[in-house]
Amino acid sequence: MSTGGRASGVQLHITSLPGGRLGEDARRFVDWLAAAGQSYWQILPLGPPDRYGSPYKPRSAFACWGSLLERPRAPVGPGEEGDFRERQRFWIGDWERAAGGRRAVLDQVRFEREWQALRAYAQDRGVSIIGDMPLYVAPAGVDHRSRPELFARGLVAGAPPDRFAPAGQLWGNPVYDWPALRRRGYRWWVERQRRASELFDLVRIDHFRGLVAYWAVPAGARTAAHGSWRRGPGGAPLRAAERELGRLEVLVEDLGVITPPVERLRRSLALPGIAVLQFLFDGAVVGTDPVAEVEKDRVLYTATHDQDTLVGWWQGLESRERDAVNAALHGRGLRAPRDPDPWPLIALAASSPASITMVQMQDVLSLGSQARMNSPGRATGNWRWRMAPDALSARLARRLRQVAAEAGRAAG
Repeated sequence: MSTGGRASGVQLHITSLPGGRLGEDARRFVDWLAAAGQSYWQILPLGPPDRYGSPYKPRSAFACWGSLLERPRAPVGPGEEGDFRERQRFWIGDWERAAGGRRAVLDQVRFEREWQALRAYAQDRGVSIIGDMPLYVAPAGVDHRSRPELFARGLVAGAPPDRFAPAGQLWGNPVYDWPALRRRGYRWWVERQRRASELFDLVRIDHFRGLVAYWAVPAGARTAAHGSWRRGPGGAPLRAAERELGRLEVLVEDLGVITPPVERLRRSLALPGIAVLQFLFDGAVVGTDPVAEVEKDRVLYTATHDQDTLVGWWQGLESRERDAVNAALHGRGLRAPRDPDPWPLIALAASSPASITMVQMQDVLSLGSQARMNSPGRATGNWRWRMAPDALSARLARRLRQVAAEAGRAAG
C-alpha cells in the first residue's frame, strides 16, 4: 500500500447510503468526500448477505449482491455477457447454478458495469475505494457446496473466550482444509484475490490472524469454549496470489488475540495492519498517550463496523479512561468532548502517526449508539443503519476538510 503521504477517509457501506444502492447517492457521496478532502471510501463486503443482513457471511465469495443495483436495470448485450463469462469462468458457473440461472449472471454483468463506472467516477475525483474481504465463507454457501473438498469436515470457525465473551464467539463458518488448498496451489484463494483486486483499489482482509492460527470448534458445539487453536497456512496463500497477480494492494485486520507470530507474518509480507482508537484507551491511564504510539504502517480507525459510535463509546467510558482521553487531547491542544460531540476524538485520530485514518460516517454525523452498524453476538437488528437523505451538507464537508488539513491529510 502506498498513500504518497498522510491521508484519511470515511467508512460507509453501500446499504447505508440514503437509497441503499448504487447510483446517484453513491456519486453524490464521492463528490462529498472530495469536497471534504478525503482520499478513501471504505465499504463492507459486497457479496449477497445472509438472512440477517450480514455481509460477512456472503452466499458467494465472488458474486456481488444484485439488490445493490440501480433502478431500473439496464439491458445486457450478448457480447457483454459473453466477455464477462469468459473473464469470470472460475466461479460464474457455480453462481449461475446456485442463484437461479442466467438472470443471476446478467445481474453480475450489470453490477460490474455500474461498479466500474462508480470507481472511475471516484478515481477522477481523487477518491480510492477500500473493499473488505472476509477470511471465511458462509456455511452452506455457494463456495462451500460447490467445492467441499476445500473445507474441513466437522469443524466450524469461532473465537476463543475472552473478557468480552466468556463463552467465546461461535461464528459457524466452515474452516478451510489448508493442506487441500496447498495441494491445489491455492488456486481458489488466488482467484478470490484476483476478484477482489478487480473490484477495489485497496482490499482489507478480515481476521488476518486466522492465517497463522485459527480457533476451530467441533460442529454442533453449543459454545466456542469447546474449540482449540489449529495451525494456519501462514503467508502461503497471499504469496501465491502475489506471484500470479503482482504486488497486492492489501491491508490486514490484525485485531484480537495477536501473538508475535502474527506480527512477524504481517511484517514479512510488508502489509499494513489496523488500529482502533476506542481500543487504544482500554485500561489507559493519565500520563500515557497511546495515540502517539500508533505505528506509521497502520490504518487507524475511530471505530469499525463492530464497534459503537464515538458518541456511544464516550458516554460509556469509565472515568479513568475518560481522563486518559482528555489528557491525550490536551497534549495536542484539543479540547475535551462535550457530549455528544465526537469531533475532538476525530481530530485526535487524525493527529496520530498512522499513514491513513478512517472515520465512520456515523461519527461525522455525531450520531449515538442507535446508529451502530453491528453489535457482535446479537443475531437481529444489525446492518440496518441508513444515512438521512439530507445528511451530506457542505458545512460537514468543510469541517472534515479542516480536520484533515490541520493533520496534514487533506487531499486536493
